[in-house]
Amino acid sequence: MLSSSRFFYSLDRISAAPTLRDLETALDEVRHIYAISHMVLHVTRSSGAAAINPLLMLTYPPEWVKQYLERDYFSIDPVVRLGRRGFLPVEWSASKWDSGRARVFFKEAMAFGVGRQGVTLPVRGPQGERSLFTVTSNHPDAYWRQFRMDSMRDLQFLAHHLHDRAMVLSGMRKIVDIPQLSRRELQCLEMTASGLMAKQICARLSISVSAVQLYLASARRKLTVATTSEAVAKATALELI
Repeated sequence: MLSSSRFFYSLDRISAAPTLRDLETALDEVRHIYAISHMVLHVTRSSGAAAINPLLMLTYPPEWVKQYLERDYFSIDPVVRLGRRGFLPVEWSASKWDSGRARVFFKEAMAFGVGRQGVTLPVRGPQGERSLFTVTSNHPDAYWRQFRMDSMRDLQFLAHHLHDRAMVLSGMRKIVDIPQLSRRELQCLEMTASGLMAKQICARLSISVSAVQLYLASARRKLTVATTSEAVAKATALELI
């Protein structure tokens, strides 16, 4: 279930950011709210743009960012390589790094305080954009495992919301007409954002599970997104819910 107070406050901070600089400031605030070491949004591809890695927003130490860029660590960072190809979260501690160079890279990162553990969530936007949202921690392993269990749903929604806001503020996505969602579609999205499952939503609305699934599918179609997480993030960004 979403930890509602910090989650919705974080959504509001991201939505209210008028510029990319403000959005990066909001990202830094959100990582403090969740009491973790760092957060990163790495746009690896935008729709219709030839640039590689067109946008980086992060809270890492400037010295590490400078070294990362100067040495073109994009090409050897195993998290970036796995995230670009896949759909599922990449858990750093569970990944098997396939080269000595990658292991050296992670030792350097840890020396700069990047974090002992991390998870990277691939984000696929409706217009062909691709991003990687990363959260890192220096907490003990037991704390990190509990944090992952408690907060993964929050992080998935935040990743899509942050991606959407960055796309609009950077000019890499055109603002389109706001879609018209029905009352039931909005209710289903709002309850999903609050952490309710389809069976709980159908009980609250006195409709069938299949009806809930149809309303969510219809909302995804109208919002031109592939997943319900993306639909919630986009509906929130458009202030529909």
